[in-house]
Amino acid sequence: MTQNSFDLDADIVELTPFVPETEAVPTAPLVELAFRTDAWLPDETSRLRAAFADDRTIDEIATMLGRPRAGVATRIHDLGLRRNSRRSWSDWDDEEMARCYAHVPTATLAARLGRGVSALYARARLLGLSEPGSPPYSGWEDAQLRAGYEKGVPVAQISSLIGRPLSGVIARASVLGLRHACQPDDWSDAEMTRALNLATTGARYMAIARMLAHEGFPERNSRSLGQRLRMLGYGRGWGRAWIAEEDDLLRHAYATGASLTPLRERLGRSSHSIRWRAEALKLRGTHVRRDGFRQGPVWTAEDEARLRADYGKIPTREIAEALGRGLRAVLYRANHLGLVHGFMRPFSSDEDRAIQNAWLHGVSMVDVAEALGRDPAVIGKHAARIGYRFNDPARPSRGPRTRRASRAPVTLDSLLALDPPDLPIAA
Repeated sequence: MTQNSFDLDADIVELTPFVPETEAVPTAPLVELAFRTDAWLPDETSRLRAAFADDRTIDEIATMLGRPRAGVATRIHDLGLRRNSRRSWSDWDDEEMARCYAHVPTATLAARLGRGVSALYARARLLGLSEPGSPPYSGWEDAQLRAGYEKGVPVAQISSLIGRPLSGVIARASVLGLRHACQPDDWSDAEMTRALNLATTGARYMAIARMLAHEGFPERNSRSLGQRLRMLGYGRGWGRAWIAEEDDLLRHAYATGASLTPLRERLGRSSHSIRWRAEALKLRGTHVRRDGFRQGPVWTAEDEARLRADYGKIPTREIAEALGRGLRAVLYRANHLGLVHGFMRPFSSDEDRAIQNAWLHGVSMVDVAEALGRDPAVIGKHAARIGYRFNDPARPSRGPRTRRASRAPVTLDSLLALDPPDLPIAA
C-alpha cells in the first residue's frame, strides 16, 4: 500500500462493513409462521440494491417496487446501504432531518436516509440545524475508526468520513487504545540514516515517505517523518540560512527569466522564503515575469505613472478601461504603490463654503458631489459633520425637483459665487 492510497476517494463512505452483534436468545421449538404479504423477497432485495447503486432516489425505488417510501427507507437501513448521493434532497428528507438530527446519532440517520455522514452534516448546515451535544459513538463509527487506524488512513480523513471533529476522533481513539499505523516505534538506524540522506537532496517529506516505503521501510506520513527528522537535528525552510550557492541560483533564475517553481522543489524552500530572499538581494521586480502566475499584461512604468496621475481624480472604472485592466487589478496596484483615493483627501475651506452655500440655496447634494469630484455619500457625511444635513427639514431651501439633465451644470466657482459674507461656517 503506497502513501497515495490513503487519499480516500469521494465515493468512499465507509472503510469496513459493520454488523451489530445481536444478543443470543433461548432456542425454542421451530414453528411454521404464516407468510406475510409485505415480506421482502430475494428478487426485490436484489432490485433494491441495484437501483440504490445506480443512485436512484428512495421515491423512485418505492415506485419501481410498488412499496411505500417508509418501507423502502427501513429496508435500506436494515441492509446497511450507504452512498454519497448526487440526488437532490426531497421535502421528506428535510423533514426527517429536522425531526431526528438533534436526537439520533448522525451515522444512524445517514444509514436511514441512505446517504453519507458528510452529506448529512452539509445539509444540516444549510438547514440551520445543530446538535445540542455530542452523541455517543456508535458501533459503526468505532469500526471505521479501528479500520482507519489499522490501515494508516490520515485522522483528518477518518473524521470527515464518520462526521466527527478531529479532536473528538483522536480522543475516541485514545479511549479505545488505538495507535495509528503511521506512528510505529520501530525507527531503525538504517531507516533514519536513509531518511536523512534523502532529506539532504531537497525532496519533499511526502516524496521521502513514498521512497522509504518503496524500499521496504514502514509506511510513514509526512508529519511523523518531519518530526523524526527534526529530532535528529535536521531542519529546512524556516530558520535555515541561505547559502551562497542558493543565492547564485536565485540570481541566475532572475537573470535568465527561468521559472521559480523548480527552485522550490529542488531547494525545499517555500514561495514566501524565495520572495523574501529576492527582496533581500534586491531582485524584487527584476524578473521578466515579475507578476508570476497572475494573468494580464505586466505593469509598465508608463502605466504606473498614469495611475499615479489619475487615481482619485477620475473614477477608478474609467482608469481601468483606459489601461485595459480589471477594476480589482487597478485597486490592488494602487494599494501596492501606496496611493490614496480622492475621497479620502481632506476637505478644503473652499469646499466647506461650497457645501454651505449649496445647503442654503437648495442645490442638490448629487450636483455638489459632481462639482467637487467626490462621491455623494462622502459629501453627505461631511456636510452632516459640519452641521449642514441635506435632508434636514429645517433646511432654508429644499433641493430642486427638476431632472438633472434639464438643470444648469454646477461648478465649484458657481457655488462659491453664492457665498453670503455674513454667514459663518458652522463648527
